[in-house]
Amino acid sequence: MKYIFVTGGVVSSLGKGLTSGALGMILERMGLRVSMQKLDPYINVDPGTMSPYQHGEVYVTDDGSEADLDLGHYERFTHARISGDSNYTTGKIYNEVIRKERRGDYLGRTVQVIPHITDEIKRAIRRGASSDVDVALCEIGGTVGDIESLPFLEAIRQFSLDVGRKNCLFVHLTLLPFLRASGELKTKPSQQSVGKLREIGIVPDILICRTEQPMTSEMRDKLSMFCNVERRSVIEERDVDFSIYEVPVNLVREGIDELLVEFLGLKPGTQADFETWYGLLETVRNPDFEVEIGLVGKYIQLDDAYKSHYEALAHAGIAHRTRVRVRKIGADTLEVASDELRGVDGVLVPGGFGERGFEGKIRAVQWAREGRVPYLGVCYGMQAAVVDYARHVAGLPNATTTEFGADVSEPVISLMEEQKRIKDLGGTMRLGAFACRLDPDSRSARAYGASEISERHRHRYEYNNAYRERLEGAGLRSVGINPDLDLVEVVELDDHPFFVGVQYHPEFKSRPLEPHPLFRDFIGAALERRQRRGTPDDRRDASRGDLT
Repeated sequence: MKYIFVTGGVVSSLGKGLTSGALGMILERMGLRVSMQKLDPYINVDPGTMSPYQHGEVYVTDDGSEADLDLGHYERFTHARISGDSNYTTGKIYNEVIRKERRGDYLGRTVQVIPHITDEIKRAIRRGASSDVDVALCEIGGTVGDIESLPFLEAIRQFSLDVGRKNCLFVHLTLLPFLRASGELKTKPSQQSVGKLREIGIVPDILICRTEQPMTSEMRDKLSMFCNVERRSVIEERDVDFSIYEVPVNLVREGIDELLVEFLGLKPGTQADFETWYGLLETVRNPDFEVEIGLVGKYIQLDDAYKSHYEALAHAGIAHRTRVRVRKIGADTLEVASDELRGVDGVLVPGGFGERGFEGKIRAVQWAREGRVPYLGVCYGMQAAVVDYARHVAGLPNATTTEFGADVSEPVISLMEEQKRIKDLGGTMRLGAFACRLDPDSRSARAYGASEISERHRHRYEYNNAYRERLEGAGLRSVGINPDLDLVEVVELDDHPFFVGVQYHPEFKSRPLEPHPLFRDFIGAALERRQRRGTPDDRRDASRGDLT
């Protein structure tokens, strides 16, 4: 097995996860099988209890692990099997070492960072690389030079000795800052970043340079000399114009596929097949249509908080040759829905927690329902739809959720029975993939083309079955049921162009060439609304709204 380790320097949020996913995709399109893994230096065991403002969205795997959002990039770009072993944190590593120490596994020895922590990191790397793959990619979170990243960097240095240097490839992603005052790109931060790596004992084989402006030939020479990297291994990764899905193609144009073949000792002449991907990019660059979706959430200031939603909308747009613009609307400040949402072609309310912004989400649901505007509610968005319908149609004016207090009079959303005994917050929600049985005569079943599905969950509260008969009698259909616990997972309205609420998170299973069925049909309904209204086609005006 071959291993690729991706590190980052100069600043955080350079796009290591995106670059790692792109490398995995290139290798897959060369006919190889890959695994993907992220090692994070923070002490939290997982990101499940971290604020979206701190960390962005929490990605959920089929096996119920709460993980870093970069795992979403891995799944969107590759077919790698993602699980709990695909994401390890400092907290998770130390937790395992301390557990072993308490059990007596170390036989009285002093437990230290080296070798015990680094050995545990190396074991984690091996667990993340399943035996049936050709190449295991491992991204090291954080930035070279940070004290918390040192054990991980030391571990991969040791790992390269354990498996043989010829079986390991070190890729370093760095930044070439552009100083507008002088009109120059600067290489010094990248030189210093590589210098820090070399102090640890890691010499990058490939240097990928994030940049706003094209690199000059002289800059490549300079980086090659001072970073001790072959000139042909200095790769430009310029900011993309239209979509993140341009990144793999741009890297191939820089010759990175040839480098991977050579450095990893792959079969000579292996070429990446991007024929279908070029078609996708053509649709992104030159769509036939455009729609605008109002996303109503309380974390709209940070794009990463709803990363998978934005990507799922983009994938659905590609399926319809449509550019999807997103109007981001703060749920906590939404007072008059008609003012904030006027003109949108569809409304999406994503997941969330807490009382802040919930009433704004309900206003958005009511506006979309009464105005016959396509609506998709995800997790908390489904719960908001149930509360709206209970209050304004089913005659339950005090309807709400017990998340805001256990003594509410009309709890149409309530804490799951299995959650009532749980005290800890981390890793204790209803997490991972669960079965759902769809009513064959439902919009959702027609979208999926199936009546038995499996989707990923992350929640503690559910539709209260005590109100099911009354709400169904008022017209809110329960069309998706978990067969094991009889939980309502999908609600719909029949007399509406598109009104679907799901308790699970469909955005996690959407792919660029395989959009999620519900997002696909949601955008299809939004496009129909746009065309019925006869809105002029202004798809080429990139100044309006935000591109997904």
